[in-house]
Amino acid sequence: MKGNALKLKENMELRIAGKGDVIEQIIIALLSDGHVLIEDVPGVGKTTLAKALAESIALSFSRIQCTPDTTPSDITGTSIYDPKEQSFKTVTGPVVSNIVLVDELNRTSPKTQSALLEVMEENMITIDGDHIKVPEPFMVIGTQNPAEMAGTYPLPESQLDRFMMKLSVGYPDANASADMAKRYLDGSLSAETTAVLSSDDILKMQAEVKRVAVQENLCVYAANIAQGTRDAAEVFVGASPRALLALLRCAQALAYTSDRNYCIPEDILEAAKLTLPHRLILTSEAKMSHISKEDVVNNLLLKIKVP
Repeated sequence: MKGNALKLKENMELRIAGKGDVIEQIIIALLSDGHVLIEDVPGVGKTTLAKALAESIALSFSRIQCTPDTTPSDITGTSIYDPKEQSFKTVTGPVVSNIVLVDELNRTSPKTQSALLEVMEENMITIDGDHIKVPEPFMVIGTQNPAEMAGTYPLPESQLDRFMMKLSVGYPDANASADMAKRYLDGSLSAETTAVLSSDDILKMQAEVKRVAVQENLCVYAANIAQGTRDAAEVFVGASPRALLALLRCAQALAYTSDRNYCIPEDILEAAKLTLPHRLILTSEAKMSHISKEDVVNNLLLKIKVP
Protein backbone atom coordinates (compact mmCIF):
# COMPACT_ATOMS: atom_id res chain seq x y z
CA MET A 1 0.00 0.00 0.00
CA LYS A 2 1.10 3.57 -0.71
CA GLY A 3 0.47 7.08 0.60
CA ASN A 4 -2.69 7.72 2.61
CA ALA A 5 -3.83 4.11 2.34
CA LEU A 6 -0.63 2.97 4.04
CA LYS A 7 -0.99 5.66 6.70
CA LEU A 8 -4.51 4.44 7.42
CA LYS A 9 -3.39 0.81 7.62
CA GLU A 10 -0.52 1.57 9.99
CA ASN A 11 -2.82 3.54 12.27
CA MET A 12 -5.33 0.69 12.42
CA GLU A 13 -2.57 -1.80 13.23
CA LEU A 14 -2.05 0.04 16.52
CA ARG A 15 -5.35 -1.54 17.60
CA ILE A 16 -5.35 -4.80 15.61
CA ALA A 17 -2.41 -7.17 15.99
CA GLY A 18 -1.29 -9.55 13.24
CA LYS A 19 -4.14 -8.93 10.81
CA GLY A 20 -2.57 -6.73 8.15
CA ASP A 21 -4.25 -8.63 5.29
CA VAL A 22 -7.74 -8.14 6.71
CA ILE A 23 -7.03 -4.45 7.37
CA GLU A 24 -5.91 -4.02 3.76
CA GLN A 25 -9.09 -5.68 2.49
CA ILE A 26 -11.42 -3.45 4.50
CA ILE A 27 -9.51 -0.38 3.26
CA ILE A 28 -9.89 -1.66 -0.31
CA ALA A 29 -13.66 -1.90 0.26
CA LEU A 30 -13.79 1.66 1.61
CA LEU A 31 -11.89 3.04 -1.38
CA SER A 32 -14.22 1.05 -3.65
CA ASP A 33 -17.25 2.71 -2.02
CA GLY A 34 -18.40 -0.74 -0.90
CA HIS A 35 -19.77 -2.39 2.24
CA VAL A 36 -18.20 -5.22 4.23
CA LEU A 37 -19.64 -8.18 6.13
CA ILE A 38 -17.34 -9.69 8.76
CA GLU A 39 -18.25 -13.20 9.89
CA ASP A 40 -16.39 -14.97 12.67
CA VAL A 41 -16.70 -16.44 16.13
CA PRO A 42 -17.03 -14.06 19.10
CA GLY A 43 -13.95 -12.42 20.54
CA VAL A 44 -11.61 -12.28 17.52
CA GLY A 45 -11.89 -8.50 16.99
CA LYS A 46 -14.70 -7.95 14.48
CA THR A 47 -16.07 -4.90 16.27
CA THR A 48 -12.59 -3.61 17.14
CA LEU A 49 -11.62 -3.74 13.47
CA ALA A 50 -14.65 -1.67 12.45
CA LYS A 51 -14.09 0.87 15.23
CA ALA A 52 -10.39 1.14 14.40
CA LEU A 53 -11.29 2.08 10.82
CA ALA A 54 -13.86 4.66 11.93
CA GLU A 55 -11.60 6.22 14.54
CA SER A 56 -8.69 6.47 12.09
CA ILE A 57 -10.76 8.80 9.88
CA ALA A 58 -12.42 12.05 10.92
CA LEU A 59 -15.90 10.81 10.02
CA SER A 60 -19.19 10.41 11.85
CA PHE A 61 -19.62 6.92 13.27
CA SER A 62 -22.58 5.06 14.71
CA ARG A 63 -23.08 1.58 16.06
CA ILE A 64 -26.27 -0.47 15.91
CA GLN A 65 -26.34 -3.42 18.29
CA CYS A 66 -28.78 -5.88 16.76
CA THR A 67 -31.02 -8.04 18.95
CA PRO A 68 -34.15 -10.07 18.16
CA ASP A 69 -36.37 -7.12 19.18
CA THR A 70 -34.56 -4.47 17.10
CA THR A 71 -37.08 -2.80 14.75
CA PRO A 72 -36.55 -1.15 11.35
CA SER A 73 -37.18 2.30 12.86
CA ASP A 74 -34.33 1.67 15.31
CA ILE A 75 -32.07 1.70 12.27
CA THR A 76 -33.56 4.22 9.84
CA GLY A 77 -35.51 6.53 12.17
CA THR A 78 -39.15 7.54 12.43
CA SER A 79 -41.62 10.43 12.49
CA ILE A 80 -42.52 11.87 15.89
CA TYR A 81 -45.47 14.16 16.57
CA ASP A 82 -44.46 17.55 17.96
CA PRO A 83 -47.41 18.91 20.01
CA LYS A 84 -45.98 22.43 20.05
CA GLU A 85 -45.70 22.64 16.28
CA GLN A 86 -48.75 20.38 15.81
CA SER A 87 -46.91 18.50 13.10
CA PHE A 88 -44.78 15.42 12.62
CA LYS A 89 -41.00 15.77 12.78
CA THR A 90 -38.63 13.32 11.10
CA VAL A 91 -35.98 11.93 13.43
CA THR A 92 -33.25 10.04 11.57
CA GLY A 93 -31.73 6.87 12.98
CA PRO A 94 -28.11 5.86 13.49
CA VAL A 95 -27.77 4.71 9.90
CA VAL A 96 -27.37 8.37 8.86
CA SER A 97 -23.61 8.44 9.49
CA ASN A 98 -20.46 8.04 7.42
CA ILE A 99 -19.49 4.66 8.86
CA VAL A 100 -22.20 2.46 10.34
CA LEU A 101 -21.30 -0.62 12.35
CA VAL A 102 -24.22 -3.05 12.40
CA ASP A 103 -23.11 -5.46 15.10
CA GLU A 104 -24.39 -9.05 15.04
CA LEU A 105 -26.62 -8.36 12.05
CA ASN A 106 -27.88 -11.93 11.92
CA ARG A 107 -29.21 -11.71 15.49
CA THR A 108 -32.11 -9.55 14.33
CA SER A 109 -35.19 -10.55 12.30
CA PRO A 110 -35.35 -10.53 8.48
CA LYS A 111 -37.82 -7.62 8.65
CA THR A 112 -35.25 -5.49 10.44
CA GLN A 113 -32.40 -6.69 8.25
CA SER A 114 -34.34 -5.43 5.22
CA ALA A 115 -34.22 -1.88 6.62
CA LEU A 116 -30.66 -1.71 5.30
CA LEU A 117 -31.45 -2.69 1.71
CA GLU A 118 -32.32 0.79 0.43
CA VAL A 119 -29.50 2.68 2.11
CA MET A 120 -26.83 0.16 1.09
CA GLU A 121 -27.81 0.44 -2.57
CA GLU A 122 -28.95 4.04 -2.96
CA ASN A 123 -27.23 5.88 -0.08
CA MET A 124 -30.57 7.19 1.12
CA ILE A 125 -33.42 6.27 3.46
CA THR A 126 -37.15 6.86 3.22
CA ILE A 127 -39.17 7.83 6.29
CA ASP A 128 -42.90 8.38 5.73
CA GLY A 129 -42.27 9.42 2.13
CA ASP A 130 -39.32 11.73 2.94
CA HIS A 131 -36.10 10.80 1.12
CA ILE A 132 -33.01 11.54 3.18
CA LYS A 133 -29.48 11.21 1.81
CA VAL A 134 -26.75 9.81 4.02
CA PRO A 135 -23.40 11.64 4.22
CA GLU A 136 -20.50 10.77 1.94
CA PRO A 137 -18.39 8.72 2.15
CA PHE A 138 -20.78 6.06 3.41
CA MET A 139 -19.97 2.52 4.47
CA VAL A 140 -21.87 -0.22 6.29
CA ILE A 141 -19.76 -2.72 8.21
CA GLY A 142 -21.88 -5.65 9.29
CA THR A 143 -20.68 -8.30 11.70
CA GLN A 144 -22.29 -11.66 12.20
CA ASN A 145 -21.71 -14.88 14.06
CA PRO A 146 -21.44 -18.12 12.08
CA ALA A 147 -24.83 -19.43 10.98
CA GLU A 148 -24.60 -22.58 13.08
CA MET A 149 -24.56 -20.56 16.32
CA ALA A 150 -27.80 -20.35 18.33
CA GLY A 151 -30.23 -17.47 17.81
CA THR A 152 -29.20 -16.39 14.32
CA TYR A 153 -31.22 -15.60 11.19
CA PRO A 154 -29.54 -16.26 7.83
CA LEU A 155 -29.12 -13.09 5.78
CA PRO A 156 -31.23 -13.07 2.59
CA GLU A 157 -29.46 -13.22 -0.75
CA SER A 158 -30.47 -9.64 -1.60
CA GLN A 159 -28.68 -8.45 1.53
CA LEU A 160 -25.53 -10.50 0.92
CA ASP A 161 -25.34 -9.18 -2.63
CA ARG A 162 -25.11 -5.63 -1.32
CA PHE A 163 -21.94 -6.39 0.63
CA MET A 164 -18.90 -5.98 -1.59
CA MET A 165 -16.86 -8.39 0.54
CA LYS A 166 -17.34 -10.97 3.23
CA LEU A 167 -14.28 -11.19 5.45
CA SER A 168 -13.14 -13.37 8.32
CA VAL A 169 -10.75 -12.06 10.96
CA GLY A 170 -9.62 -15.43 12.27
CA TYR A 171 -7.45 -16.26 15.25
CA PRO A 172 -4.06 -14.53 15.51
CA ASP A 173 -0.93 -16.67 15.31
CA ALA A 174 1.32 -17.26 18.33
CA ASN A 175 3.57 -14.25 17.68
CA ALA A 176 0.63 -11.90 17.15
CA SER A 177 -1.06 -13.25 20.28
CA ALA A 178 2.08 -12.59 22.33
CA ASP A 179 2.31 -9.05 20.91
CA MET A 180 -1.37 -8.51 21.68
CA ALA A 181 -0.90 -9.68 25.27
CA LYS A 182 2.08 -7.36 25.79
CA ARG A 183 0.23 -4.35 24.37
CA TYR A 184 -2.85 -5.18 26.42
CA LEU A 185 -0.87 -5.23 29.66
CA ASP A 186 0.94 -1.96 28.98
CA GLY A 187 -2.33 -0.29 27.89
CA SER A 188 -1.30 0.58 24.34
CA LEU A 189 -3.79 -1.84 22.76
CA SER A 190 -6.75 0.12 24.11
CA ALA A 191 -5.24 3.58 23.66
CA GLU A 192 -7.41 6.15 21.92
CA THR A 193 -6.99 6.08 18.14
CA THR A 194 -6.16 9.41 16.51
CA ALA A 195 -7.70 10.23 13.14
CA VAL A 196 -5.07 10.41 10.40
CA LEU A 197 -7.36 11.11 7.42
CA SER A 198 -10.38 13.30 6.74
CA SER A 199 -13.57 12.78 4.76
CA ASP A 200 -12.10 14.88 1.94
CA ASP A 201 -9.08 12.55 1.82
CA ILE A 202 -11.32 9.50 1.42
CA LEU A 203 -13.54 11.17 -1.20
CA LYS A 204 -10.45 12.20 -3.17
CA MET A 205 -9.06 8.67 -3.02
CA GLN A 206 -12.41 7.18 -4.09
CA ALA A 207 -12.48 9.55 -7.07
CA GLU A 208 -8.92 8.55 -8.02
CA VAL A 209 -9.87 4.87 -7.81
CA LYS A 210 -12.67 5.46 -10.31
CA ARG A 211 -10.16 6.92 -12.78
CA VAL A 212 -7.97 3.80 -12.77
CA ALA A 213 -7.95 2.44 -16.32
CA VAL A 214 -9.47 -0.98 -17.06
CA GLN A 215 -8.78 -2.17 -20.60
CA GLU A 216 -11.56 -3.76 -22.62
CA ASN A 217 -9.96 -7.20 -22.56
CA LEU A 218 -9.95 -7.10 -18.74
CA CYS A 219 -13.62 -6.10 -18.72
CA VAL A 220 -14.33 -9.12 -20.91
CA TYR A 221 -12.23 -11.28 -18.59
CA ALA A 222 -14.22 -10.10 -15.55
CA ALA A 223 -17.50 -10.69 -17.40
CA ASN A 224 -16.40 -14.22 -18.32
CA ILE A 225 -15.67 -14.94 -14.66
CA ALA A 226 -19.12 -13.73 -13.64
CA GLN A 227 -20.73 -15.79 -16.40
CA GLY A 228 -18.67 -18.79 -15.37
CA THR A 229 -20.22 -18.76 -11.91
CA ARG A 230 -23.67 -18.89 -13.48
CA ASP A 231 -22.74 -21.84 -15.69
CA ALA A 232 -20.89 -23.86 -13.04
CA ALA A 233 -22.54 -27.18 -12.23
CA GLU A 234 -22.07 -26.65 -8.49
CA VAL A 235 -23.86 -23.28 -8.49
CA PHE A 236 -27.60 -22.80 -8.22
CA VAL A 237 -27.50 -18.96 -8.38
CA GLY A 238 -24.39 -17.28 -9.78
CA ALA A 239 -22.92 -13.80 -9.63
CA SER A 240 -25.31 -10.93 -10.34
CA PRO A 241 -24.59 -7.90 -12.55
CA ARG A 242 -24.05 -5.98 -9.29
CA ALA A 243 -21.34 -8.51 -8.41
CA LEU A 244 -19.57 -7.87 -11.73
CA LEU A 245 -19.54 -4.12 -11.11
CA ALA A 246 -18.24 -4.67 -7.58
CA LEU A 247 -15.49 -6.92 -8.96
CA LEU A 248 -14.34 -4.22 -11.39
CA ARG A 249 -14.37 -1.44 -8.79
CA CYS A 250 -12.47 -3.65 -6.34
CA ALA A 251 -9.87 -4.38 -9.04
CA GLN A 252 -9.44 -0.64 -9.58
CA ALA A 253 -8.87 -0.13 -5.85
CA LEU A 254 -6.32 -2.96 -5.77
CA ALA A 255 -4.42 -1.32 -8.61
CA TYR A 256 -4.63 2.08 -6.92
CA THR A 257 -3.21 0.83 -3.63
CA SER A 258 -0.41 -0.83 -5.61
CA ASP A 259 0.46 2.63 -6.98
CA ARG A 260 -0.78 1.93 -10.50
CA ASN A 261 -3.28 3.90 -12.57
CA TYR A 262 -4.21 0.85 -14.62
CA CYS A 263 -5.44 -2.66 -13.86
CA ILE A 264 -3.65 -5.89 -14.65
CA PRO A 265 -5.10 -9.44 -14.79
CA GLU A 266 -3.88 -10.15 -11.25
CA ASP A 267 -6.14 -7.36 -9.97
CA ILE A 268 -9.16 -9.03 -11.57
CA LEU A 269 -8.16 -12.40 -10.10
CA GLU A 270 -7.76 -11.04 -6.58
CA ALA A 271 -10.95 -8.99 -6.82
CA ALA A 272 -12.92 -12.07 -7.91
CA LYS A 273 -11.74 -13.96 -4.81
CA LEU A 274 -12.80 -11.07 -2.58
CA THR A 275 -16.16 -10.17 -4.11
CA LEU A 276 -17.76 -13.33 -5.54
CA PRO A 277 -17.82 -16.32 -3.14
CA HIS A 278 -20.33 -15.01 -0.59
CA ARG A 279 -22.81 -14.13 -3.34
CA LEU A 280 -23.08 -17.65 -4.76
CA ILE A 281 -25.77 -20.15 -3.83
CA LEU A 282 -24.55 -23.72 -4.22
CA THR A 283 -26.62 -26.69 -5.26
CA SER A 284 -27.68 -29.26 -2.67
CA GLU A 285 -25.32 -31.77 -4.24
CA ALA A 286 -22.36 -29.41 -3.88
CA LYS A 287 -23.20 -28.75 -0.24
CA MET A 288 -23.48 -32.48 0.46
CA SER A 289 -20.07 -32.95 -1.16
CA HIS A 290 -18.64 -30.27 1.15
CA ILE A 291 -17.62 -28.06 -1.76
CA SER A 292 -17.08 -24.50 -0.57
CA LYS A 293 -17.94 -21.34 -2.48
CA GLU A 294 -14.26 -20.38 -2.41
CA ASP A 295 -13.41 -23.71 -4.05
CA VAL A 296 -15.89 -23.02 -6.83
CA VAL A 297 -14.41 -19.58 -7.56
CA ASN A 298 -10.80 -20.80 -7.37
CA ASN A 299 -11.48 -23.72 -9.73
CA LEU A 300 -13.26 -21.39 -12.12
CA LEU A 301 -10.33 -18.97 -12.19
CA LEU A 302 -8.05 -21.84 -13.20
CA LYS A 303 -10.25 -22.67 -16.20
CA ILE A 304 -10.83 -19.21 -17.66
CA LYS A 305 -8.14 -17.93 -20.00
CA VAL A 306 -6.18 -15.00 -18.58
CA PRO A 307 -5.69 -12.09 -21.04
